[in-house]
Amino acid sequence: MRDTTTAAARFAAVYALLTASHEAGDYWLQRDADAVAKGRHGHEGRAACVRHVASYTATQALALAGASRYLGLRLSWRRTAAALAVSAATHYAADRCAGHWREDGPEAPALVRFAHRSGKGQWLTRDPGAGPLLDQAWHKAWIAAAALVAAGPTR
Repeated sequence: MRDTTTAAARFAAVYALLTASHEAGDYWLQRDADAVAKGRHGHEGRAACVRHVASYTATQALALAGASRYLGLRLSWRRTAAALAVSAATHYAADRCAGHWREDGPEAPALVRFAHRSGKGQWLTRDPGAGPLLDQAWHKAWIAAAALVAAGPTR
């Protein structure tokens, strides 16, 4: 079977699928206990975040596998695996920041320190909604990068 799906069409489909499955995995499927604990220091926080990211990534993988087959996207399994790794790793990095967005010291997660250094410090300390908004913007930007990885050439 000849691949007639363009990289642009694959990118659009993959971005839509990764974004929709992100919403399901991040909100509907995440256990409340993991949502509460994922930003905590130590083993408890890391374990909660790993559990969340595992279910989140499985949700994205199922969405891509099903849609690739149904829509005939012919996604490369290697590119798809790489895209899911990008999404998972960057999701973990952001979600470890939960509850720490106002912090600006050396104990704050690296992404939080970066946000403060890049001019978001006043917003983060003034607006309790700023951290979650930056978290979601981070996720969506990396989802776009992951979609580019997955949508590349099929051969």
